[in-house]
Amino acid sequence: MENRQFQRRSYQERGRQTTSDGFIRQGAYSAPRLHLDSAQFAATQIPASQPQPALTPVATTPPPSAIHQPFVTATPNETTLRLDMRVPGAAPLLQRPAKIILSRWRFMHTTAFKTAASSLALLLLVGGWLLGQLYLNLQRSFQGDATTAVSLQKKVNPNLLKGEGDGRVNILLLGNGGAGHEAPDLTDTIMLASIDPVNGKVALVSVPRDLWISLPGHGNMKINAAFETGKYDYLGKIESSNSNDKAIQAGFAAADQAVEQVLGVSIHYNMLVNFISFKQAVNTLGGVSVNVPETLRDPTMAWENNWNPVLATKGQHIFNGKQALLYVRSRHTSSDFARSDRQRAVLTAIKEKAVTLGTLSNPLKLSGLINTFGNNVKTDLSLGDASRVYSLTKGIPDSAITSFGLGDETTKLVTTGRADGQSIVMPLAGLNNYAAIHDYVRQHLPDGYIVKEHARVQVYNASNDPELGKATVAELKTYGYAVADEGVYPTPTDRTQLIDLSHGSKQYTKHYLERRFGVQASTTVPEGVQTGGGDFIILLGNNATTPQ
Repeated sequence: MENRQFQRRSYQERGRQTTSDGFIRQGAYSAPRLHLDSAQFAATQIPASQPQPALTPVATTPPPSAIHQPFVTATPNETTLRLDMRVPGAAPLLQRPAKIILSRWRFMHTTAFKTAASSLALLLLVGGWLLGQLYLNLQRSFQGDATTAVSLQKKVNPNLLKGEGDGRVNILLLGNGGAGHEAPDLTDTIMLASIDPVNGKVALVSVPRDLWISLPGHGNMKINAAFETGKYDYLGKIESSNSNDKAIQAGFAAADQAVEQVLGVSIHYNMLVNFISFKQAVNTLGGVSVNVPETLRDPTMAWENNWNPVLATKGQHIFNGKQALLYVRSRHTSSDFARSDRQRAVLTAIKEKAVTLGTLSNPLKLSGLINTFGNNVKTDLSLGDASRVYSLTKGIPDSAITSFGLGDETTKLVTTGRADGQSIVMPLAGLNNYAAIHDYVRQHLPDGYIVKEHARVQVYNASNDPELGKATVAELKTYGYAVADEGVYPTPTDRTQLIDLSHGSKQYTKHYLERRFGVQASTTVPEGVQTGGGDFIILLGNNATTPQ
């Protein structure tokens, strides 16, 4: 029986057929062929007497027969006719059935949307609850299907925390092209916004879009195909519209599954934004002020900048949406690391502008922001949760917002390689080996309660495994525990013990350690153990296992 799961390879193996009804058939799904006679094609051209567009290509209305999103675009030097036939699996791309090409326009749709996602996310964080009278517009974006994260509560009962990391709120940000764009549901931006509500910090973690993963039930693919795979699998067809909320949730679930296995953290909420959102948000804010440290030149983007290769000169600038997007998208004449710096600078500028009193008290700008979200953003945050996120993050200073990427030059957690005949990104340790990534992410996203309590932990190896103590100390340190070097207990013991010397003042650390080692803490210090001023003592018995 034919597997209806949307595996990338299954589409490739089925091949493409042209049927007698004028359809291009790909696997189980079809798209109409587009026929243009000379008069129709001429109608798409821009007369020389008319003003020519400076940046945004002009889209004309396709003929009635084009029912599967064919579209015609024109610029002064090019005309492109395409049918959007992208299917799950990121690579290799399917050839479009009809194409009239003079083709720089493709650059716009294949660039990463990292900044759109991260910027819109922080706009959400600082403006989750703005004006009650805009509720209906907000409702289109805030679907509220996710379970409220424990750490959003004002006073968290330690017993509700499942383990280290639950003291943070993690929002997965996904950026896609959206309807009318090439490969509309590939998420070329994948970023985790991790909030530490206890200590008032935010961290942004970017994941390479070409990271090769294995998605259970769907096979191997690049991670940017996970969302569309889940969405299309639910729908049973390829559809760029995001009108079906259940399909969006299915896409979120698949993306969460992929990112969680890579980063080793839980995803509490999701947000999907499209290409238009970033520009609209910046324009609604009246532009953003950005300090450009050095002149940015990019000849490959000159055609989008009135044929000027200089995208930004050194110094202070007020960028509108179009200028800001060019500034953060450029990558051909600088490194990804430099681009990340530019994105962080613009993101910070958006956050600063959004929280200024003048912006938040301006009904027109607030209404514009909400309209932008309603039309171009999908999230499973509820209005109540968004309000709580806003209250937690509105006072976080820029200095408390950090960011890093798995592919940053200073991180070196991933490398490039080849799989299935295409260029990919993979962990340095090898395909599907994420242990080093998990350790790095845990160290940079520590649980807020562990950080705040800063309990001193001593570890004694009372097992017959000489490596157990050292391995346990190393693992606990990755979670942010303040652990002293291991000690050796002279008499082996069968069961692990946890001794609480904090007199109940470190309740969250106590809870986490009890869950980790499967014990109940006591206050009795075993004979022969030196406390050394610590808050907790862990006596590892033979029932403990060596961390992998």
